[in-house]
Amino acid sequence: MNQVGVIMGSDSDYKVMEDALKILRQFELDFEVKISSAHRTLARTLDWVKAFENQGGKLIIAGAGLAAHLPGVIAGATILPVIGVPLSSGPLNGIDALYAIVQMPPGIPVATVGVGSARNAALLAVQILALQDQKLSLKVKDYRAQMAGDIAAKDEALQKKLSE
Repeated sequence: MNQVGVIMGSDSDYKVMEDALKILRQFELDFEVKISSAHRTLARTLDWVKAFENQGGKLIIAGAGLAAHLPGVIAGATILPVIGVPLSSGPLNGIDALYAIVQMPPGIPVATVGVGSARNAALLAVQILALQDQKLSLKVKDYRAQMAGDIAAKDEALQKKLSE
């Protein structure tokens, strides 16, 4: 069963959204990936959302640029948590997408990460799923400990370099 759905409006979004897939693989989560548009293939998008929900999916990560309606349209079609990833494109470099995703109307929330932050979207998904999965929770704690260790090692190397 795929716990996480990852959807994007165009194949050009894959380069950024691939960072989310790497994290999901690292945490050994089952996922599915879809290209579908809120504007150009609305019925197809909504059909996928319902099918994903019906097969037991737990949450959706949706990447979108420009008007960035995809995460909001999906959130309006399901009660599953939706994490929006604003993608940098067009003359506003993703700021338009950020505003479009973060400014959802009351009652239809979309969690939003920074522009191009598919990695953080996946980490947020992992943390949400870890609330009901002790093994996954331990993996998150180990991941955080590894990050802390990496920073400590980098500081130690810097301090050594500065003292030479």
